[in-house]
Amino acid sequence: MRTRPLKVALLGCGVVGSEVARIMTTHADDLAARIGAPVELAGVAVRRPSKVREGIAPELVTTDATALVKRGDIDVVVEVIGGIEPARTLITTAFEYGASVVSANKALLAQDGAALHAAAEDHDADLYYEAAVAGAIPLIRPLRESLAGDKINRVMGIVNGTTNFILDKMDSTGAGYQEALDEATALGYAEADPTADVEGFDAAAKAAILAGIAFHTRVRLDDVYREGMTEVTAADFASAKEMGCTIKLLAICERAADGASVTARVHPAMIPLSHPLASVRGAYNAVFVESDAAGQLMFYGPGAGGAPTASAVLGDLVAVCRNRLNGATGPGESAYAALPVSPMGDSVTRYHISLDVADKPGVLAQVATVFAEHGVSIDTVRQQGKDGEASLVVVTHRASDASLSGTVEALRSLDTVRGVASIMRVEGE
Repeated sequence: MRTRPLKVALLGCGVVGSEVARIMTTHADDLAARIGAPVELAGVAVRRPSKVREGIAPELVTTDATALVKRGDIDVVVEVIGGIEPARTLITTAFEYGASVVSANKALLAQDGAALHAAAEDHDADLYYEAAVAGAIPLIRPLRESLAGDKINRVMGIVNGTTNFILDKMDSTGAGYQEALDEATALGYAEADPTADVEGFDAAAKAAILAGIAFHTRVRLDDVYREGMTEVTAADFASAKEMGCTIKLLAICERAADGASVTARVHPAMIPLSHPLASVRGAYNAVFVESDAAGQLMFYGPGAGGAPTASAVLGDLVAVCRNRLNGATGPGESAYAALPVSPMGDSVTRYHISLDVADKPGVLAQVATVFAEHGVSIDTVRQQGKDGEASLVVVTHRASDASLSGTVEALRSLDTVRGVASIMRVEGE
């Protein structure tokens, strides 16, 4: 074993960073044996140096992250501060000064992944980010290494634990959205400002990363269609149960049927209870992968939290340190396919539409005519009426999102349609 330690700079020492430091210390001998050399925590950049950080020597703590990554003797920089800046500048500076980087920064990678990969390649460095997508779940490495010889057609998953906890609570208890959100906040699953989670921004960033790796195509955050879950109601869950379904906020990345383009989207959807993703409860994550040769694969586990996320960070750290000792680098960006990213209108799925209509003869015929005129085939219809008012629930066969949007716009113009109460996509069938 080499005696000179590999030096690691840690940027950020919050929930995840403190766990990374703890594991590096408590498992130091095991890590050294697995890597082939000792690993030394050489510095920790923080915003509040006065805070007591158990297990971290005070002399290692600094507020000057730039000076830390510019030292020149750092082998690996671990970035867990999040956000776009200063993380982007610190990472590119780390490459310039000879270090490889392990990051958990999904927002930055979804926005500037191509530029960061190019910077790493220019400086013969590694950029690893297993922790950026699904916490402790090994997902990025299987996609870009274990399945490198296969053709991936679809990646569909629950990649945000906060939203899954809320929707699971609504499903299991009949609670409304706000009540379930309040419980998630009280238990620490939701941030004080939950917008990034419940409006789908977090999941959209992860979808961009997954689509890029799965389809060997550059997919940015702006390419991902995003729809939050704040409008999901108890009535939607009741309708889902009548169909033998539940509701999940899904990140869906898929190839077009002709293989000539890809789509990436995040939105709530009904999925059959028979689908493996339907049984994912609480704050857990799961990703379902469909490929030509391997068929259907499921990756499941805790998608957030200090220790689970740190586990993924340390896995990357071991891999990068091994590469460092061998004078090599691991897989970089693979974007050779360069497939176009199609707009949401090209996505094809089934739909569940709930309409408030007048309870009188001929309404169903009018509604059916509108669907037919826009090329959307109806699978089932359920109607309930009382005292001159009625609800009409239509479930369609597969149709494009553009066709469904045109249908809904036309339905809203009918005098007999008083409102479109709910539109929910149906996936996993």
